[in-house]
Amino acid sequence: MPAYHHGNLRTTLLAAAERSLRQHGAGQLSLRELAREAGVSHAAPRRHFADRQALLDALAEAGFVRLGAELRAAIDAAGEQFRLRLQAMAAAHLRFATEDAALLELMFATKHRPGADLPGEVAAAPIELMQNLIEEGQAQGHLAPDDPERVGVVLFATLQGIAALINGNLIPAESLDGILATAVDQFIRGARPD
Repeated sequence: MPAYHHGNLRTTLLAAAERSLRQHGAGQLSLRELAREAGVSHAAPRRHFADRQALLDALAEAGFVRLGAELRAAIDAAGEQFRLRLQAMAAAHLRFATEDAALLELMFATKHRPGADLPGEVAAAPIELMQNLIEEGQAQGHLAPDDPERVGVVLFATLQGIAALINGNLIPAESLDGILATAVDQFIRGARPD
């Protein structure tokens, strides 16, 4: 087995773990197999991850950071119009949820696991972005003044439901854009002030 001579092993292991997660699911992740893939001794990953669960927690944390960054980038690139910002955020969330379904599942399962070691602000950041966007729509008069957290849950559940239908092959992935447009229209129409 090769000696530990890897410059950025933690990053390499997380990237390999994410690839394995996409291909085989969380149940197949093995520190020993990841070490073999990285070309290091089977003990080397323990310098960064105490055990398999620590690796899964780190994967989930990295997923929340990436999701938050992708949502922020989509919102920022969409301009000033609320509907376009909402559409861009929803599209970015659905893209993440359908392209990285296993990672998203791990993220939310890990967040709620007893003893989870995820920093709360990391896990909460993507939801807060959604809630902030709802508050923005309320302040501009596009959405009724209601509890933004509750309205955000409805939006989040809608997006998660669409992703689950696509990931479960219950609706074709190519229909995503049309469904997304309808969902955003229905959401805005349903949350519009009287």
